[in-house]
Amino acid sequence: MKARVHVMLKNGVLDPQGEAVRHALGAMGFDGVKGVRQGKVIELDLADDATQADVEAMCDRLLANTVIESYSVEMV
Repeated sequence: MKARVHVMLKNGVLDPQGEAVRHALGAMGFDGVKGVRQGKVIELDLADDATQADVEAMCDRLLANTVIESYSVEMV
């Protein structure tokens, strides 16, 4: 069983890496980009008996800083 975790900064948290990407895209001629938020995707290869609750516990304890990041879990 696999799980895919998407982690993003919460709205209102500054994203300097996303802003750097937006600026670079503008410098390359992509003027229509008004904002960029950059996150991460974590893919987990799990035992067959793992549950979404197990993955959410992993996120809460290690994979995401829940003070400034939100996450979503997709079991695949």
